[in-house]
Order: sequence, then C-alpha cells, then structure tokens
Amino acid sequence: MEFAGRAALITGGVSGIGLGLAKTFARAGMRLALTYRNEAHRDAALEWFRENGFEAPLMLKLDVTDRAAWVGVADAVEERYGQLDVLVNNAGVSVFGPTDLATYDDYDWIMGVNFGGVVNGLVTCIPRIKKHGKGGHIVNVASMAAFISGPQAGIYTASKFAVRGLTECLRYNLAPYGIGVSLMCPGLTRTNAWDSALKRPEKYANSGFPPVDRAQLEAFGAAFEAGMDPEEVGRKTLQGMRENRGLILTHPEHAEDFREIYETCMAALPKEEAPEARLRVERLRRAANKAALEGRVITLEDLN
Repeated sequence: MEFAGRAALITGGVSGIGLGLAKTFARAGMRLALTYRNEAHRDAALEWFRENGFEAPLMLKLDVTDRAAWVGVADAVEERYGQLDVLVNNAGVSVFGPTDLATYDDYDWIMGVNFGGVVNGLVTCIPRIKKHGKGGHIVNVASMAAFISGPQAGIYTASKFAVRGLTECLRYNLAPYGIGVSLMCPGLTRTNAWDSALKRPEKYANSGFPPVDRAQLEAFGAAFEAGMDPEEVGRKTLQGMRENRGLILTHPEHAEDFREIYETCMAALPKEEAPEARLRVERLRRAANKAALEGRVITLEDLN
C-alpha cells in the first residue's frame, strides 16, 4: 500500500518515537493528526514542521484512557481530512518496579494506558476506517518487552504482551477489509520514556513501588542516549507498513533473545506423538488463519 495523501492519527505523536513516526510520515506525504499531553512538546513539534516546510499537523490533546475524548479526536480528524486511514497507537508509560510489590493503582495506571489506551483507539477508530471502504493500516506500538521479560517490569511487560496478542489476532479480522495491522516492537530508543514515573496521576498515587529517586531515574535515563534515533524507528516502521508486515522489529541486537525463546519453547514440548484428532484440529486452525490473511472472514464453522 502507498500512503501518500493518507490521513494518519498518531497518539503521543509530539515526542520520542511518536514524533519520529510523524516526521517519517510527513516526508512520505501523509497528512497528520498528533495527540499530545505536554504543550511544550507540542509547540516544539509544530516548529519542526514549520521549519521543514510541511503542513502543520492537527494537534489534539488526549488522555488515551478517556473514551469520550477519543470520540472527539476521531471526529476532529474526519472533519479536517474527510476520513481516517492510518491509526498508530503509540502513547504509553514506561514504569518499573518489583511486581510482587505492586498495588491495584500500579496495575490500573500502567495497564490502563498501555493496553486500555490501545483498546480505546481500536474501538473508536476501526469502524471509521472500515466505513470509507478504501483500506488503511493500524500500527500498535509495543516494545521488545512484548517478548522479553525481566524482574523490574512485570506490569509493563504484561501490557506489551497483551498488545502483542491483540494485534496478532486483529490482523486476521481486518485483512478482509484491506486494513493492514502491524505490531511494532522497538528496542532501546533515544526518547524521554524513562521519566514516566515522574508523571504518575494523583488518582493512582497509592503505589507499592519504592519512592521515585529522581537522581537514580535520571542516571537510568542516560542509557537511553545510546538508543536508536526515533526517526530511524519511524523509517523502519513505514517500510514494514508498505510491506504489510504483521511484525515490525527495528533493533537487530535481540537475535540472541529470540534464539533463547525458541530453544526454550521447543525444549518444553513433550517428546511424544499427538493423537490424530487433535492434529486435525490444529490443521484446521492453521488453514483458517491462512485463509483469513488471504481475505476470508473466518467463523467457528471453519474450525469444525
């Protein structure tokens, strides 16, 4: 699919990876709507578009957990551009702490933004992209935490695993409508994502994690300076969209992790033959998945 002239909505689109995507999309001739929370980041982003001779994006303030606000954002995009073609669910929070100490507030905040925000974008925007019948594309931004776990990021990792599973399934559902769906999993990127813990909403103040030590957090944030340029992430994402890839990986340094995941999974499988009846069910499932990606609507009858 070629994207020149298409209207794209990017959440969290005025800094970090979101802005890297926005710059890449602008260079590809796309028309943009960017959501933001921080007005200084919004103004800096607008200045970049002005200085580089691009059309000013439609800027829309949005808390991605606010479902009513999502409707207003989608309405504004359609009013400005006539239709919505591309949705990028990028906004998220990056918060770390031992999972065994987490409270309900920790779960509600991190899952509410990182998974609930994606759900809100999909429920709001999918009917609108379907409606015009010209196809489109959805990119859900996760991270390598959609595959790799660790001791300090349990809820964050759960949110990204959830986005991965949802995105992989949604790809089958939307293929018959000419709407591509991609899961984009970046690794370390030069962003300000490390400071999310400093922006915790008051209503989620009852955290079980240790109090935030700003100096320690800033030292952790220094590691992000070694990260990939967000515009490189943007370019790789757009290429993946053009190729309609279901999975877009931007960082090559995770080959060892994927090899270990594969070997661990294969080693965990029982060394025994499965009965033919179960094998038949799995063959039907695989055939149904293949048919879905070829554009067929799949029902439960396809699995009998």
